[in-house]
Amino acid sequence: MPFKGLGRRGREGGCELLRILLLSSEVFPYSKTGGLADVAGSLPGALKDLGADVRIISPLYRSARNGDERYNRIIENLPVRMGDSHLSCGVQEILNKDDVPVLFLEREDLYDRPNLYRGQRGDYYDNFERFAFFCKASLLAAKTIDFRPHVIHCNDWQTGLTPAFLKGAFAGDPFFSSIASIFTIHNVGFQGLFPPDKLDFAGLSRDEFFHREGLEYWGNISLLKAGIVYCDAVTTVSPTYALEIQGPEHGRGMEGILFHRRASLHGILNGVDYRMWDPSDDSYLPASYGPKDLGGKDSCKASLLHETGLQRVFPDMPLLSLISRLDHNKGLDLLLEGIDPIMEMGAGLIVLGTGEESIEAGLMKASADYPGRIALRFTFDEPLAHRIMAGSDIFLVPSLYEPCGLTQMYAMKYGTIPVVRRTGGLKDTVSEFDPSKRTGTGVTFGPYESDAFVKAVEKAVGVFRNPLLRGAIRANAMAEDFSWKRSAKQYIELYRSVLKQ
Repeated sequence: MPFKGLGRRGREGGCELLRILLLSSEVFPYSKTGGLADVAGSLPGALKDLGADVRIISPLYRSARNGDERYNRIIENLPVRMGDSHLSCGVQEILNKDDVPVLFLEREDLYDRPNLYRGQRGDYYDNFERFAFFCKASLLAAKTIDFRPHVIHCNDWQTGLTPAFLKGAFAGDPFFSSIASIFTIHNVGFQGLFPPDKLDFAGLSRDEFFHREGLEYWGNISLLKAGIVYCDAVTTVSPTYALEIQGPEHGRGMEGILFHRRASLHGILNGVDYRMWDPSDDSYLPASYGPKDLGGKDSCKASLLHETGLQRVFPDMPLLSLISRLDHNKGLDLLLEGIDPIMEMGAGLIVLGTGEESIEAGLMKASADYPGRIALRFTFDEPLAHRIMAGSDIFLVPSLYEPCGLTQMYAMKYGTIPVVRRTGGLKDTVSEFDPSKRTGTGVTFGPYESDAFVKAVEKAVGVFRNPLLRGAIRANAMAEDFSWKRSAKQYIELYRSVLKQ
């Protein structure tokens, strides 16, 4: 039954809907650099399905300026005072695929750029100004359209000043009184570090905010820390990652404040939008299939081998794949160190992604050493990603750390055996396959070592080559449910608990 909010009587006698304002610096399909956009694009719809009244606010980047006639300008000129500067922005609105209103803050000098956060020479020099403005303007926009949320859900450092504004500049405004704030950490490594004099632009007093218990972080200010310190509850994108970031190995210097806030720190697993990722209804695939009829998966594999030119990989050989940013945090060094023994298993390999030049060079050397057995695509290609997920047999996620990870969940839906390191969301989503009991959904390994990784791949190859075991692990994996509905229910429960405090 849909959640009907706080149980207080509305103006017409009915129960009041829970109102949520979600702030995100990127929202799929309008803007995207990573998984944050997917969360912001999918979670609000799942919350809406549970009865919540949701709005999303994001900057109007160039990528979102597509001339779509469904845009509706709801605020022509919104005044926003930033320190001593009197600025303004327009606000446009569109309904997303779930009929959730998305509000875009329009200010060309801040957001009309080729990329979201950085250019060819690194991060944009005015990122503090861009996202301090975003935080404050979002609050003012909500007030202007008279959308008074019960909870403001902030995401990553770009929105970290919002809880600080609620505790500071907006604390005396009756419109914002009793509004709760939630701050979600998608990756604790992105910390939003800036010099302390930037606080003047935000209009936040250094005496009040620049100290060890506030925004101060080793002589700078951290907008990630701002969100952690001033929000009412902190979440991150998997239960295991919530534990990991309280220690020095994964805390990236924030472990102290996160441990201090551990009673208010919650791990809620990201979900998968199965409307986009379902092999039984995927327009990118040459053939469809499901758990009861996997014939289409064989067709997808044959088509993929032809498309990628893997002339020395035959249908009965295990086809491995990796779709990822190509850097050391994603475990690419383990793959490069283990490539020879993996090829000795009689496997083929497809890699899709972009990243560090040294890793790309190492992969190119491996491809030259094993012609016709390793295919490389140094790009991002969404349709190809779907075809790789469907056409491969084993999917590799050997990450050094992984806050949540989505690709391993896609792989399971597509009946592709995930091989993952037991860290973060990978540990929470993939269970070790037991051949004797025929339970489990993938193969896992612990130590961040190439030998451990290779042994895990070897086990997965063995499972693939045994038809009975292959059928069992595929059935187990494809039966898993990582839909957003489950995650949204947990967020609703958290919103309610915070509002009771």
